[in-house]
Amino acid sequence: MSGPPDIRVSDAERESAAIALREHSVAGRLTLEELSDRLDEVYAARTQQELVRVERELPPLPVSGRRRRRRFVAAVFGNAERRARWRVGGRIFVFSVFGDVDLDLRGAELERPDVGVFCFTLFGNVDVYVPEGAELDHSAFIVFGHSRNRGHEPPPRREAPLVAVRALGLFGATDIWRVPAGATGSFGELIKLSKSRQQELGA
Repeated sequence: MSGPPDIRVSDAERESAAIALREHSVAGRLTLEELSDRLDEVYAARTQQELVRVERELPPLPVSGRRRRRRFVAAVFGNAERRARWRVGGRIFVFSVFGDVDLDLRGAELERPDVGVFCFTLFGNVDVYVPEGAELDHSAFIVFGHSRNRGHEPPPRREAPLVAVRALGLFGATDIWRVPAGATGSFGELIKLSKSRQQELGA
């Protein structure tokens, strides 16, 4: 004997679930990439059962023991990287002077739904990695260098996390790479994957 049919969800219920996920991210329960993936599930959900599954494993109370917030990443005549799970506030400053910085935001725990990344390069290079589902706001002023964003850009979604990148440089480069969900590997492999996906989808 089959059970009662599951109830269809409305657009308002999907939006409510998306807002709840952003609150979980702000509380440090979801990384930027995890938030992006679950928002995909929210907007694809058709029934209440599917919508309930979106908040799986999320505790009702804030998680204690938060990681220390990172505000600066710098490389001077060397290399610096930030990846895996780490905590970032509303903004982070990145400095590269005759150096290279790799900043992977996919594992970042956000204190706010939006994060600002301010990059300053002097004869240096900064690579920023964001999940494909994140909204990207990018502007730059570069003298004798470049600043660009690469990878597949999906249609904008309400409640998606926003990453605002501001780049200022002299003889420097700042690149933002949209990385597909679940991608792993070295930074070089992530860059190749972003480039190939952009070519494949014609973005």
